[in-house]
Amino acid sequence: MDNDITDLQIRLTHQESTLEALNQVIIDQQRMIDQLTLAVEQLNERMKAMADSNIAHQSDETPPPHY
Repeated sequence: MDNDITDLQIRLTHQESTLEALNQVIIDQQRMIDQLTLAVEQLNERMKAMADSNIAHQSDETPPPHY
């Protein structure tokens, strides 16, 4: 009986350790997702700013003289 209780306590300890490790992985992944989301938003803002620049759209350009 004492062996069974000891085995259960050991298993519980291992499960708690595993859960804590998995929780830390999830926290790290969420932090990375947040950073990547911010980076994508910043890139989108840059792209929008570039689209509003003085460069004409390709369809508005006149073809070169050799055409």
